[in-house]
Amino acid sequence: MQLDRIDYALLDALRKNARLPNKTLAEKVGVAPSTALERVRRLRESGVIQGYHAEIDPQALGIGLQAMISVRLERHARTDVAAFDTYLKTLPEVLSFWHVAGGNDFLVHVAVRDSQRLRDFALDAFTTRKEVAHIETNLIFSFQRNARLPAPPRD
Repeated sequence: MQLDRIDYALLDALRKNARLPNKTLAEKVGVAPSTALERVRRLRESGVIQGYHAEIDPQALGIGLQAMISVRLERHARTDVAAFDTYLKTLPEVLSFWHVAGGNDFLVHVAVRDSQRLRDFALDAFTTRKEVAHIETNLIFSFQRNARLPAPPRD
């Protein structure tokens, strides 16, 4: 799907606040409400918009610590990568993860109650896996989602 400047403007506004009423969204972008509604529908149906999410205060859920755990696999066989990917999806402490290139194979964003739980989780969840060769844990002091979209490509 080819996106134009209006599509980018709609996506940028929705990225900042996905709960904008259609009329307000249309005003921000400078189009009629019917145009905004139809374009957002098209963006959703084509898969450009994949969902709407709520930002939740981790402390309200008893989460006092977040970390990024870098994981290096023993081998780079498809079966090992697929098995580890599937395994990560079963862990409630895992908020998100990325399969990456470079010195490590996965970056895993986890959320736990405290440092003792982080230690136990890292040891129990990762070092017991046969496909894991090495882990490195980095504490997250703060997190801020960038509400801006990347700049649209120039023609």
